[in-house]
Amino acid sequence: MRFDIVTLFPGFFTSPLSSGLLGKALAKGIAQVHLTNPRDFATDKHRRVDDEPYGGGVGMLMKPEPLFAAVESLPVLPRRDVIFVTPQGEAMNQPLLKQLSTAFDQIIILCGHYEGIDERVMQLVTREVSLGDFVLTCGEIPALALLNGTIRLLPGTVGKEESLKAESFEAGLLDYPQYTRPSVFRGLEVPTVLRSGNHAEIERWRTQQQVERTRDRRPDLYQQWLEEEQGAARVSLEEASQSEGDP
Repeated sequence: MRFDIVTLFPGFFTSPLSSGLLGKALAKGIAQVHLTNPRDFATDKHRRVDDEPYGGGVGMLMKPEPLFAAVESLPVLPRRDVIFVTPQGEAMNQPLLKQLSTAFDQIIILCGHYEGIDERVMQLVTREVSLGDFVLTCGEIPALALLNGTIRLLPGTVGKEESLKAESFEAGLLDYPQYTRPSVFRGLEVPTVLRSGNHAEIERWRTQQQVERTRDRRPDLYQQWLEEEQGAARVSLEEASQSEGDP
């Protein structure tokens, strides 16, 4: 899978792209990341990529010409998504990352700066994505989060793919609490059930913890999970009823 990051600060990505699972995934060829600097496409002698907004206002905007030229210089793969990271976009969450990891061959991420970009650049964009309801100094931070979250879902990035299925949000719930040795630390003891060896009981305990954590910490996710569970239960009842009615 190919990722193209259009950024004024390619050096921002140097360490993350060479470290941890992300670095290993790139080294194994699971994904490719290419960095393109729009400043390289500026045509004036000062290589300017920003200018004052029409109508006045505070700050500067990224100019359209260098951004258009940067994106148009990239190869075009069959299934391509061009993403602009902005607080105005859809929320970056696990379902979105899963979609990106399976539905596309190429993802282009535009990193904004200053007060934003010229609106005409949005003609290039197929999706806007937000890291949350807050403002950062640059688009590189959410771009890196999107890059990391998507690549780790690609087959071969995480050694044990079972661990992906047990993570927060995979079942619509937050993760359960986990413990390692020693069994007692400063008077704090690992729950007895986890040391029992009874896998069925352990699974029940973990599910209960997930439900309680989600209910207490993320009521929005909990409500969504409840609705999905109720919907699944209704479908099961309907299927069972139809089976009983079949000759």
